[in-house]
Amino acid sequence: MKPDLIIARYGEVALKSNRVRRRFESRLVNNIKASIDADVKVNQARIYIFPKDFDDAIEKLERIFGIVSYSPAISTKTSFEDIEEAVSNYADKLYDEGILTEETKFAISCRRVGKHEFSSQEMAAFAGAVVIRKYSCPVDLNNPELTIYVEIREGDTYIYHEKIEGPGGLPLGTQGKVVSLVSSGIDSPVATYLMMKRGCQVVALYCDNHPFTTPDALKNFEDLVDQLNLYASGAPIKKRVVKYGDYLAHCKSEAPEKMTCVLCKSGMYKLAGKLAKKMHAEAVIDGSSLGQVASQTLPNILATREDLDVPVLSPLIGLDKLEITRIAEKIGTFEISKRDDGGCKAVPRYPETNANLELVKSVKEEINQEEELEKAFKTIVH
Repeated sequence: MKPDLIIARYGEVALKSNRVRRRFESRLVNNIKASIDADVKVNQARIYIFPKDFDDAIEKLERIFGIVSYSPAISTKTSFEDIEEAVSNYADKLYDEGILTEETKFAISCRRVGKHEFSSQEMAAFAGAVVIRKYSCPVDLNNPELTIYVEIREGDTYIYHEKIEGPGGLPLGTQGKVVSLVSSGIDSPVATYLMMKRGCQVVALYCDNHPFTTPDALKNFEDLVDQLNLYASGAPIKKRVVKYGDYLAHCKSEAPEKMTCVLCKSGMYKLAGKLAKKMHAEAVIDGSSLGQVASQTLPNILATREDLDVPVLSPLIGLDKLEITRIAEKIGTFEISKRDDGGCKAVPRYPETNANLELVKSVKEEINQEEELEKAFKTIVH
């Protein structure tokens, strides 16, 4: 007996007002359909998916934000006769697959929506008796090795035993658009992923520091965005690349050497802010983790963001490198990020870690930062 549908569940979407919840549900359905060839319907906090290819659907649902869990299921009509037959056939399937044996401690979990002529406990006992008659396996309601779920809703009953964990979060595209500063490193792709999980559609901006970096860094960026796009069903990430090497060379030649990283990061934020306005995005995302590198001390964070007119969100700000790396490994970006791309040759030997805000403002005026960034902005390509 093969499953004939997949039941997906959402989490915090259910806590929204009716109007907002309907909008989020609609977006989630659209995102599912963008990734999976399936008929999809929503009813009472459940999403019913009827895919053309079950294996493909099972794999892709693991990467669709907003889904907390999902279960391959069989359906039947809500009558004692139909449920008895369906539970019996389902138990046979589990027995054939070695999931259910005569020694397996099992339980039936029954959940009803609506009014019925029986209680949940009565139906659970009825379904459990069907399994016991066939295979004589012991019941253990406190610590079962196998739980068979019987979910009864509006004339139809669904039976399943798996609850596969989804990524959770909010449906992609429900929280507006952001510009994410994505490099070839470990942190920024993880920051981008976390904001996608919170429902943000992403424009990924890469600052190409050539000749201070190699073409390998740009290739890594391309591959990282491609990997993140596996999670972007319904709202693919848009790539933008800016030629940043001339601005960086100008900073190195016209400003104090130790301020190179501060001026570099400041310029990146400003370019991202300009792009955000052009593309009607509402925030800039970066991969800053407090104190991790020279540009991420509190004084330097202040100095690099002090004159921005769009908010900068740093979802990794309180995470350490191990925590960030674990997420990168989970989402498939770590192996790409750890490739040797040569690093950035513009980093000074002794970078500034305690930038003086007034001095930074003064230096930015002296090097005509706005004018130089305007030149760079004109080089942005898709």
